Amino acid sequence: MVYCNAKTFTLNVFALLVFYKADFNMVTIRDIAERYGVSVATVSKALNNQKDIGAKTKEEIRKLAKEMGYAPNAAAKELKTNKTHNLGVLFVDEGHSGLTHDYFNHVLDSFKNTAELKGYNMTFINCCKESENRYTYLEQARSRGFDGIVIACVDYNDPEVVELMKSDIPVVTIDYVFNEKINVISDNNSGMRDLVKYVYSKGHRKIAYIHGEGTIVTRGRLTSFRKTCEELGITVPKEYIKASSFRDVEGAYKETLELLNLKDPPTCILYPDDFSSFGGINAIYEKGLKIPEDISVAGYDGIALAKCFRPQITTIVQDTKKIGEQAAKKLISQIEKPETTLIEMVIVPGKVFEGSSVAEA
Repeated sequence: MVYCNAKTFTLNVFALLVFYKADFNMVTIRDIAERYGVSVATVSKALNNQKDIGAKTKEEIRKLAKEMGYAPNAAAKELKTNKTHNLGVLFVDEGHSGLTHDYFNHVLDSFKNTAELKGYNMTFINCCKESENRYTYLEQARSRGFDGIVIACVDYNDPEVVELMKSDIPVVTIDYVFNEKINVISDNNSGMRDLVKYVYSKGHRKIAYIHGEGTIVTRGRLTSFRKTCEELGITVPKEYIKASSFRDVEGAYKETLELLNLKDPPTCILYPDDFSSFGGINAIYEKGLKIPEDISVAGYDGIALAKCFRPQITTIVQDTKKIGEQAAKKLISQIEKPETTLIEMVIVPGKVFEGSSVAEA
């Protein structure tokens, strides 16, 4: 398949924009310099916010540039830096929540805000494999000239994802550990440990866990749940561990009913996320039970809706703002300073929000 590289496209097609402003009536740095009575170099320093120019002069030049309608030429900037300042986002949500996903929408919003402050734009990669004449993930990245890509919530065994990860394009993954790539992850192990310890501190010893589908996040949380219970001397019956999916209200409802119908039911149920806990809560109320008087519940993520609920859901609040910020900063650092950027795992801790859905046992 033949496709055009965005950077080559820019060089071949838009080069005239850099040198011939007359046909397009563009205001140039030279125009500003002539109007203000300084050199082109001085105007360039002011517009690029360099430090070796007086603050007053810089402010006046930038104000004049705005009044004259000056806009930086993206093509010229790309020719000079060989960068498009465009970042790709590969986000595949198997639960089909899309950007309504409570956790990832906040992470990606933070990523976007941080990237924009550093002069970068964000473009989503087309993940619909049923679309006509589609390019692979790597082909899309090449054709759009992405300087780097952030990857979240994908199947890392997908051949297209593997191909992209093995390319020379800078990549940062969110909530997935991939060798030789920068990974930014929420500390799910510590989060689950802290949640179990909090529930334990309330006197609960019969704790059930409805976990999400078999992702690396689920495996980490489930292992941490079992390990923490073991350290605390809690025996967890096999029937107390239930499998559902993230953000699956119906699944949580079904598994909760099964737990409540046990001969020796739990006194507290942990859910894969706050959203799915609403299904469990419905099941509890249908059984004529009260929260937290008759049974306690806890979620995970710390979404705003959980705090509006009554009783407020006890949960782990994940620091989505910091996760997004770190992902953007690490990716841009890798793009701009490849020789001095460490390939590392950045772990972002969460914290317990006590709420009022866990009572003394």
